[in-house]
Amino acid sequence: MSLILNRRHFLGGSLLAGGLLGAPAWAKEAARGISSSWTPIQAMLDATIAKKYVPGVGAAIARGTDQADFLTAGSLAFGDTTAITPDTLWRCYSMTKPITGIAVMMLIEDGKLKMDQNVADLLPAFASPKVLTDPANSLDARPSRAPITIRSLLTHTAGLGYSIVTKGPLLDAYIKAGISPGSVSRRELPGISRAPAAPSLEEFANRLGTLPLIADPGVKWSYSVSLDLLGRVIEVVSGMPFDTFLKTRIFDPLGMTSTYFQVPASEVKRLTTNHFALPTGAFPIDPGPDSVFLDKPAFPFGGAGLVSSMRDYDRFLAMLMGEGALGQTRIMGKLAANTAMSNLVGPDTVMESYVKGQGFGAGGRVTIVSGANGEGIGTYGWGGAASTIGWVDRTRKIRASGWSQIMTQGGQPFTIEFGKTVYASL
Repeated sequence: MSLILNRRHFLGGSLLAGGLLGAPAWAKEAARGISSSWTPIQAMLDATIAKKYVPGVGAAIARGTDQADFLTAGSLAFGDTTAITPDTLWRCYSMTKPITGIAVMMLIEDGKLKMDQNVADLLPAFASPKVLTDPANSLDARPSRAPITIRSLLTHTAGLGYSIVTKGPLLDAYIKAGISPGSVSRRELPGISRAPAAPSLEEFANRLGTLPLIADPGVKWSYSVSLDLLGRVIEVVSGMPFDTFLKTRIFDPLGMTSTYFQVPASEVKRLTTNHFALPTGAFPIDPGPDSVFLDKPAFPFGGAGLVSSMRDYDRFLAMLMGEGALGQTRIMGKLAANTAMSNLVGPDTVMESYVKGQGFGAGGRVTIVSGANGEGIGTYGWGGAASTIGWVDRTRKIRASGWSQIMTQGGQPFTIEFGKTVYASL
C-alpha cells in the first residue's frame, strides 16, 4: 500500500471534567483512556522509538465510525523534546491520492464528470495520445489504441509515468518538462531531481499532454502522476482552483483544519522532521523548522502534496467508513463513496508492482483477496513515501493510520509492521 522511493504519551493522572473545558481536544481524548485492545500497537510504536529508527511515530485507530484512539511515541525530531500528539503535522505524500480521488468522485456524483469520459473532452492536449514503441531506448511512439479516461487516471492505468519509478528517455523528458511528483527537500539528494516543476497545474497538464505513454490506457497498472493530472481536471470542471475545491468540499465540512499544501509559519512548531534511511541510520533531509513545505508549491500536487495531522486524516477515513458521512455531516452519497472504494480496474488489466493480486479504486488500493494479515475484502487505502499509511476495512470494521517520517530504499519496515500489528490486535 505504500509508495517506495527507489529513484525514488498521553497525559498522565486524572483530569477533572472542569479542568478539561479549556483543554485541547486531544487532551480530552487522552483523559477518557485508550482501549486495551491497542496495547500491542503502542508497544510497537515504543519499540520503534527505542531503536532510534525515527524520533517520533503515531497511530490513529478505531472500530467502525467510533471515536479514534490516538497512540504516540517520541518527538518531532532527534534532539527535540516536543512530544508527538494527535495534532502533530506529517508529510502525507501519496496519502494525498485518495483525497484527490474522492474529490473526483464527488464531481462524478454531481454529474459534472463521467467515469469513462475521455479526458480530452476537458484537456485538449490529450486528444491524440501516443504510446512508446521502445521505452528503454527512445521516445518513438505510435498512436494509442484507447483514450485516457477518468477511470484510468483514478486507477493508475492511463499509461502515464512517474519520475520516481519511470526509467529511460521518458524519465529524462519528464524531468526536462517539470513533470514533478512534488517537494522533498531543499538539499541535493541522490536519485531525486531538483529541476523546477511546471509553474501551474494548467502548464503541468499541457506539458504532460505532449509526452508519450508507457502503455495503452487500460492495459496495465503503472504508478504515475495521474492524480496530479486529475487536480487540473477538477479545476476545469469545478471552475475553482484545485486546492480551493478540496478546502470547500472536503476539508472545511469535515473539520480538517490542519491539512495544508503549504504549512503556515504559525504551525511550524507542529511539523515533524523527515528522514532518509541509510545503513548508518536515519538521516534528516527536511527539518521541520526549515521544511520545503513552508514554501508555496509550484502548484497543489494532487498526488503527493499534502501535510496533515493524525486527527485530520482520521476524520477523512471516518467519513469513508461512514460511506460519505462524518457524523451528521454528509459530503457525498453512499453510492459515490462505495464506488470510490471498490475495484474500478477491468479484469484484463495487468496489475503489476506492489498491487499484484489486488484491485484499485479512486486513488487507493482495494483488497480483492483477503491478505495474510487478515484484512477484509474491500479494504481501501494507500500509503506515502515517508512511511505513512492509512486505510478503512469495512469488512473487519476497522480504520487505521500509521505515521512516521522516513523515506526508504526498498520496503517500509514501519508501515509493514504497523499493518501486521493492527490486525494481530483484533
